[in-house]
Amino acid sequence: MSRISFLIVAALLAFVLLAGRGVDKVHAAGDPVLVGAGDIATCKQQGDEATAKLLANISGTVFTLGDNVYENGTAAEFANCYGPSWGTYKDRTKPSVGNHEYNTAGATGYFGYFGAKAGDPSKGYYSYDRGTWHIVALNSNCLKVSCAAGSTQERWLRADLAAHPSKCTLAYFHHPRFSSGGGNTEVAPFWKALYEAGAEVVLSGHVHAYERFAPQNPSGVADSAKGIREFIVGTGGKQLGRLDNLKPNSQVRNNTTYGVLKLILHSSSYEWKFVPVAGKTFTDSGTTACH
Repeated sequence: MSRISFLIVAALLAFVLLAGRGVDKVHAAGDPVLVGAGDIATCKQQGDEATAKLLANISGTVFTLGDNVYENGTAAEFANCYGPSWGTYKDRTKPSVGNHEYNTAGATGYFGYFGAKAGDPSKGYYSYDRGTWHIVALNSNCLKVSCAAGSTQERWLRADLAAHPSKCTLAYFHHPRFSSGGGNTEVAPFWKALYEAGAEVVLSGHVHAYERFAPQNPSGVADSAKGIREFIVGTGGKQLGRLDNLKPNSQVRNNTTYGVLKLILHSSSYEWKFVPVAGKTFTDSGTTACH
């Protein structure tokens, strides 16, 4: 066999082996992958078991968008309701906290379950890097930990962004700024800080549905040059809700399908795909360059 023929055969074998491992496994060895959802677990329904099965086949960091377990985020609910499904992937999870966790004073069930992964229990916000991306997990329970301009959290966010001037930045927190199921103006200071720092993506839950927006500024004006793209992924397993107040710049909506959002973080762009649970066909995918 000639050297050229040998190289061709070797390349074909490598391709077959990689194909057999699956697309997600290939990405895990290269560009980072984030995957997750919010509004997840309850012992009264099986939606979280269905979405957890998706995580088994997608390598990468698991994010949660708050309301990780219902109804009150107690230690028992985390152990008995979240633990058997999404808790299987606890070692690779970077969570954020929702309002249901605070039904237990100080969200002690949440912070006790996730430990250091959830950040300082008096704050509930932190940041980390994946590849060339800087990622920020915030606490949007603004009555518990202030989100206001000039607050400790908002000043921390601005300092953190200044200290990590990455080309691509992503943030996630429970309450959405914009949603066709009801937005939240209290998180506007987060959006303003992220927008001024050139962030690409914001992920939120709270509204029990999936929605993707076109890039927009903190006032909700379309901005293709510098705008932030918001995804709402409240499809982790709790019952799905209504989307009855269509907002400007909303591009895709679905409130009938449980699933997770998968993001592949390239060095100067990102891909997204909504992955539905078994038996459902709705999906959404695309790619966008970083600013």
